Amino acid sequence: MNKDVIQFQPLTVIDVKNEAAIETDGYLNLPLCLINDHVIRMSIMTEPFYLHYHPNSDETFIVIEGAIYIDLETHTLELLLGQLFTIPVNVKHRTRPKGKRSVNLTFEHTAIQTVKVITDV
Repeated sequence: MNKDVIQFQPLTVIDVKNEAAIETDGYLNLPLCLINDHVIRMSIMTEPFYLHYHPNSDETFIVIEGAIYIDLETHTLELLLGQLFTIPVNVKHRTRPKGKRSVNLTFEHTAIQTVKVITDV
């Protein structure tokens, strides 16, 4: 499975639960499908993603397995199963699983840019 190629074309039923059954170590971010100029990705996390921001796109998360923490500059929030949260353009954030594993869908622009934030810590 190529992690950079859209997995499903329009008019295809996607069994998200089946797709989420993939075993992985670390962080896997698979583009499932396109809708207009946006992509829906499935992220499977067993470890944190790095602190970053997107200068050209908002990013929306919905948790479909487990729970995630979203670290923002001012606080950390916990996103539970079935909850949805949008991070606006240019807001620094980091996602990490609560527990051993989490799965979430992200909705973002297809041309999204990700800028890694380098910290001294």
